[in-house]
Parts: sequence; structure tokens; C-alpha cells
Amino acid sequence: MKSIATLILLAGGAAGQQSAYGQCGGINYSGPTSCVAGYACTSWNPYYYQCVPGTATPTPTPTSHTSTAVTTTSTSKSTSSTKTSTVSTKTTSSSTTGPTATGFAKTNGLLFEIDGVTKYFAGTNCYWCGFLTSNGDVDHVFADMAAAGFKVVRVWGFNDVNTIPLTGTVWYQYLSASGSQINTGEYGLQRLDYVVSSAAAHGLKLIINFVNNWNDYGGINAYVNAFGGNASTWYTNTAAQAQYQKYIEAVVSRYKDSTAVFAWELANEPRCSGCDGSVIYNWAATTSRYIKSLDPNHMVTMGDEGFGPLAGGDGSYPYQTGAGGYTWVDNLNISTLDFGTLHLYPDSWGQPYSWGDLWISTHGAACVNANKPCILEEYGGGNNCTVENPWQATALGTKGIAGDMFWQYGDTLPSCNCQTSQDGNTVYYNQGNWDCMVTQHVAAINAS
Repeated sequence: MKSIATLILLAGGAAGQQSAYGQCGGINYSGPTSCVAGYACTSWNPYYYQCVPGTATPTPTPTSHTSTAVTTTSTSKSTSSTKTSTVSTKTTSSSTTGPTATGFAKTNGLLFEIDGVTKYFAGTNCYWCGFLTSNGDVDHVFADMAAAGFKVVRVWGFNDVNTIPLTGTVWYQYLSASGSQINTGEYGLQRLDYVVSSAAAHGLKLIINFVNNWNDYGGINAYVNAFGGNASTWYTNTAAQAQYQKYIEAVVSRYKDSTAVFAWELANEPRCSGCDGSVIYNWAATTSRYIKSLDPNHMVTMGDEGFGPLAGGDGSYPYQTGAGGYTWVDNLNISTLDFGTLHLYPDSWGQPYSWGDLWISTHGAACVNANKPCILEEYGGGNNCTVENPWQATALGTKGIAGDMFWQYGDTLPSCNCQTSQDGNTVYYNQGNWDCMVTQHVAAINAS
């Protein structure tokens, strides 16, 4: 995602404050709960509070599942090693039955083979799926996704904190220079366990990533708080990378035999401001090679947005190396990355909506040249079908693009009869623009 906040790419807040339109509270949220000046933290539903224009900044009232703001324990200290422990209790599993998987998803030329079928697929993003505390909610959401014709769902495989929250709040990893913890308990990775088991029961495949470039749910900033440096030096910080790999090992080892995993993803939208392109390239090559050593059966991808010079591009901001601090096509050629990803947010990048077709077609051509399939992994443009339907059609008709996944999926949760977060791009199941964004698109894919 470009961030939970629609404008977080363009606006930053003071320390301990959420930026304009950023998330500031809700069930299982563990980030800042106050807003920058001129914005008030407003509840849209129990799962999502947002900083919207206002004259006050009230703090959300915590529930038994809502944590207070994350507090940091270090801002500059760096170390070369960490101590990792785990917090563990009994694992639960889904009793729902569904389609039987025929093996691990894999590439097949410029497309993917999923359960023995090679074709273009439709998917979506559900960052919050692993943070739900009700098994029934997870099953309900995945049942609706399967009924819609989705095949691949991208979920956050991270939830990092620098202060351990109250019991009942989901967190996956506590980061500290004095000793980090990976939470494998009831409100830790067992929540992700249930997501994986429910996905398997409903015939869905998951893209699971390991860290966020943005501060939502900890992200690289949580590592910086623990091990020092900054967001750019994180990629070469020995202590941070050691703990990052320990976390990867903890997650991969749990699901390396599961056919419900579509692919492992290094990060959500990695960027390295002011860096030479070799920094992210070397990090991606090292990390993907490490994951392959742990699990040779599943695919690995990077999760980057697609920035950098590209044949056929127009030289605009997204086609410049400085946009992400890397060259996307160079990363695409890393042998231990099985496919490429690209995201599309013209509003955030200062481009007209019609520009999106060029972005998709030039990346598709690069994927053909690399002989790897690519996924339009995130896209959003005003939550408007007249804007996004042409992108879907272009992606479906572009050789090298093997699937698309809009940002983001929304549903009504049975446990609270409430809707999941609306960040301006959310498409809710069987509501509003669902037919033109999902039903018609899936039909077009099936017809092709």
C-alpha cells in the first residue's frame, strides 16, 4: 500500500503524531494516536480511526483489543547482535473445508500456475486480515473473496512494536536492542496461522510480506527505534538485518509446507531515499537468496512499486531512479526473485490517471524481456471505476502482466456488524462500485 494514509507519501507528521489522513486508532492498531495540527482523530468504525481535518485531536478510547500508542526505546543506539525469544501458546486451526490444492503455485512462462491452472488471475489486498481476532471474521472474509472469484490475496505478515501491548492486542514481533521477541502466542503469529489455514480451506493463495517501508504496524521505523540509523541505512544495518532474517525464518518455517502460500514478499514498497541503486539491489539479492535456502518450494518477490528508468517511459517522476532509490528493471533480473511487482497511484505521484496505461504497458514489456511474469499488485485512483477499469483492461491485455490486485478489499465483519477500514480506495463486498470493479473484471478474465 502507499500507506494507510492517502497522503502519507507527501506529508509527514511530528514525532509521535500521525500524518494527515493517517490511521490513528482502532482494534489491533498500535501506532500513533494523536494527529498533526489541524487534524482530529475520528472513528469511522471500531477497526479504523483516521486523522481528518478538524480543530481538536482527541485520542481514541482503547477497547480490550486496542493498544495505546507505540513508545520507542531507542533512537540512535546501534548493535551488531540481538537476542531473540519467542512467546508461545496453543495453535488453533480452521475447520472449514474447501477446494483441494494440487501443489505449490509457480511461474509458467509469463503466467502463473495455481492448482494446476495457468491463467491471468484477479486478486486483492487485505492488510488487516492477520490482525482480526475472530476466526469467524477471517472465514467470512475469505468465503466472500472466494465467491467473488479472487485467487490471490496479499496480507501483512508483519506487525512490529517497540513496546509490548496489553493482552488482547495483536503483535508479531517486539524489537529491542537488548533482546527482541517473536510472538507465537494467541495474539501473535497464531493469528497468521489461522489466516493461512482458512485461506487453504477456501482455495485462496497468500502473498505474505515481512516488513513495511512505512510506519504503519511498526515497519522499518520500529527497527530503527531499536537498532539505530534511519530508514535508508536499515538495508545495511547489521543488527537490524540479523533480526529481520530471524523473523523471516520464524514465519517461513511455519508455512513452508503450506500450498496456501503463493509467495513470500521481502517488503511492502521498499524505498531507499538518496541511496545508490546497489543498496536495495544487494539487500534484495541477499534476502531472497536466504529465503530460498529456507524454502525452495515457494516463490519469492520484492514488493516494490516499479520505480526507475524503463524503456518506453516518459521520464516523469516515477520513471526516475530517485523516486525509490533503485532501478526496478535491475531488481527484476535478480535470479532468486521469481516475479516482479508494480504499484499504481497517479494521485500520489503527480500524474494524470490516463498515464497509468503507459506505466502498465512499459512494465509488461520489461517483464517479457526478463522472461518473468509480473503483477499489478496495488492500484487506486479515487475509487472510481471510470479511472481504474481502463487500467484493469490494459493489464489483462498486456503480455507480461499476469494478474492484478486492487487496493483494497473491504467487508462487513460478523463479530461486530461493522465495516473494515475505508481509506478512500476500499471496495466493499457487494456494495457501491463492486460490480464494475470486481464482478465485471472477473468475468472479463474468465472470458479471456
